[in-house]
Amino acid sequence: MGANMLMTLPEVVLSVGAILLMLVAAWGGPNSTRAVSWTGVAVLIGAGVALFGPASSGNDAYEGLYRADAFGAFAKALIYIATAVSIVIAPGFFQRTAGDDLRPEYPVLMLLAAVGMGMMVSAGDLLTLYVGLELQSLASYVLASFMRRDARSAEAGLKYFVLGALASGILLYGISLVYGFSGTTLFTGVAEAYAATAPGAASFYGLIFGLVFVFAGIAFKMAVVPFHMWTPDVYEGAPTPVTAFFATASKISAVALAVRVAMGAMGPAYEHWQQIVIFAALASIILGAVAAIGQSNIKRLLAYSSINNVGFILVGLAAGTAEGVAAVLFYLAVYIAMTVGAFVVVLQMRGADGQQLESINSLSGLSRSRPGLAAAMAIFMFSLAGIPPLLGFNAKLAVFMAAVNAGLYPLAVVGFVASVIGAYYYLRIIKVMYFDEPAPAFARGGSVVEGGLIAASAVIVSPLGWVLLAPLGGWTLIAARSLF
Repeated sequence: MGANMLMTLPEVVLSVGAILLMLVAAWGGPNSTRAVSWTGVAVLIGAGVALFGPASSGNDAYEGLYRADAFGAFAKALIYIATAVSIVIAPGFFQRTAGDDLRPEYPVLMLLAAVGMGMMVSAGDLLTLYVGLELQSLASYVLASFMRRDARSAEAGLKYFVLGALASGILLYGISLVYGFSGTTLFTGVAEAYAATAPGAASFYGLIFGLVFVFAGIAFKMAVVPFHMWTPDVYEGAPTPVTAFFATASKISAVALAVRVAMGAMGPAYEHWQQIVIFAALASIILGAVAAIGQSNIKRLLAYSSINNVGFILVGLAAGTAEGVAAVLFYLAVYIAMTVGAFVVVLQMRGADGQQLESINSLSGLSRSRPGLAAAMAIFMFSLAGIPPLLGFNAKLAVFMAAVNAGLYPLAVVGFVASVIGAYYYLRIIKVMYFDEPAPAFARGGSVVEGGLIAASAVIVSPLGWVLLAPLGGWTLIAARSLF
């Protein structure tokens, strides 16, 4: 039991921290928000430290229910960073936009969601996967509707809940099929069942149907086409710090879960799930690029950008190799910096009354009134578009090279061409900031934390990031190889 607890120590730290902070929030009320928020960040740091040692040893805990390996540790490190950022940027947003101070339940829900995400990316059993996913989802539904007096936030929470419940049902049905035809829910046993079943056998078709439904349920969580319909509405309606959380931490956990299931539980069925992944990748890249062109709301545009980017990420997964998985992890790390930076810039979009502005036209002429902010946003947009020498180019190049080396030449070619289409709406933002007539200047008063996050993100995705993140390629390869 002691060894099992050490391997699951990051989740233990987060769970105990969340429960204790919940008690502090209950007794301290709104006045405890600041203390609970910064303590929550400290808990996330503690969980990150706990990733070193048994939590990344490559062993199984609780008889295979939980896998403590380098892949899970790497994904969790990214999740904890994104969650911590979503906590620290929230107080300023709620005070300025919602007209009310942030309530202490917010960081507690973030910690509980992080617990669920950690269980997802380290799952060694289909039931562990489902329990972790539901814990993350339930916290996310509440976070989406956290602004109770805002109709859009309530609508976002309701849509997310209804469609999320449907996706959970699809996933659970797929799990039941896989269990029924394999006789186990352990990833190792499921993999053996797929390896031992030949086409034409009675259980073959049942396992394939189960595979389809499991990937459909996970696809909803990743927000890939055709299960993307909730993303623009929820991203637009949810509070901006929550939207940043959905676009980073939730995205990372869902992609890592898909990789874990594909390579672990269903690795022998590679030729079957590869078709699903290739379709979802191409559909997401193309629809995400085309649908974003006509958007006038910056949060909806970033929602379609996230759909587009997860399509590129799936190109690496479709390769089915350690190189492909390493490319996926590298892309996720770079994607966090680009997306966090873009959303913190969105937080600076405030009118003279302090209310949040979301129209793309409100960025007009930003280079004249806030040249530093415009330069940072331009860096993030160029990087998301994959323009060299920014790090976003390296991320796209990594997944395309993995696809080429796996012999998936048509996928790489179509993905590359579609990335050119997607560059249009990123360049449109830059054109608005630098060439359009100035709109009313944004209100000043952003926090030092927000300014620091923008600067740090811009440096990471700039050419200087090649030096700062030089060891990242080695870490991602080590993490990827732990799955094979």
